[in-house]
Amino acid sequence: MRLIVIIFLLLFIAAGIVFGALNADLASFDLGFAQLSLPKGGAMLSAVLAGWILGGITAWLGTSLAHRRRRRRERKVANATAA
Repeated sequence: MRLIVIIFLLLFIAAGIVFGALNADLASFDLGFAQLSLPKGGAMLSAVLAGWILGGITAWLGTSLAHRRRRRRERKVANATAA
């Protein structure tokens, strides 16, 4: 199983390198407060990385808040049965 994961990881790294090499020309971005000129591959990698981080934070907060609510409810039930 570990070997399959390593092979997939290496394939995606190779695909990323090829994508970056084929899209080496610059793309300009105007953010209103700053202007950036990045290689297209770097811009794509940055967008994917930002989405991955924001998605992970959203998932973590969603499960964390639900877990807190469930613990609070369980504590109320335990206090009600103990009293």
